[in-house]
Amino acid sequence: MAVVGTVILLRHGRSSANGSGVLAGHTPGIELDDTGRSQVEALVGRLEGVPLAGLVSSPLLRCEQTVAPLAAARALTPVPEPRLAEVDYGEWTGRELKDLVKEPMWRVVQAHPSAAVFPGGEGLAAVQARAVAAVREHDARFTEQEGEHVVWLLCSHGDVIKAVLADALGQHLDSFQRIVVDPASVSVVRYTETRPFVLRTNDHSADLTGIVPEKPRADEQQGSSDAAIGGSTGREGGT
Repeated sequence: MAVVGTVILLRHGRSSANGSGVLAGHTPGIELDDTGRSQVEALVGRLEGVPLAGLVSSPLLRCEQTVAPLAAARALTPVPEPRLAEVDYGEWTGRELKDLVKEPMWRVVQAHPSAAVFPGGEGLAAVQARAVAAVREHDARFTEQEGEHVVWLLCSHGDVIKAVLADALGQHLDSFQRIVVDPASVSVVRYTETRPFVLRTNDHSADLTGIVPEKPRADEQQGSSDAAIGGSTGREGGT
């Protein structure tokens, strides 16, 4: 089977820590703020028309709150996945970003994140390894259960999603700071046996039906994972 699953990478809605400039990390009890709650309520409409085989979520509260309205609307039970949890920032956890920029480690995180290991916490390379492994395993599970046109959603955190996208793009982790992932944004990756295809990044659009994989026409190769030479021809009707 060449074409595997399509995964929607959803960052949690804006949290109280996002609004206050604090590095939340694994701090318990960090909730969505008013903006974040509005963002996640809108998510139900944004994904209307997108069939979802399942939901997988970081076990941290802000991610649980983000997927709750969608889970209720689709009668789905989110699967908690510790490997999609936020980076363990160790001694940086709970500190203000305006103070952290003065730390020598800050430049390492910006310029050479693959070498960054947070004091008393974990390294970004280890975060990427755990997150990519989780995405691949869940994608294989959903594909085996539902077939190669399956679409599923995971909810995680900014740096974690950036690390997954860097892997899907074939970029070194040292380039992942070039990727932007806003709160409540959607990025989309379709995995195949040959390579991942990155369909969306940091998407805030109101209609996401364009990510649903189309079944191939009779004159197309079934399940091909080849990239289009000359560029994609787009979808019928210009979506």
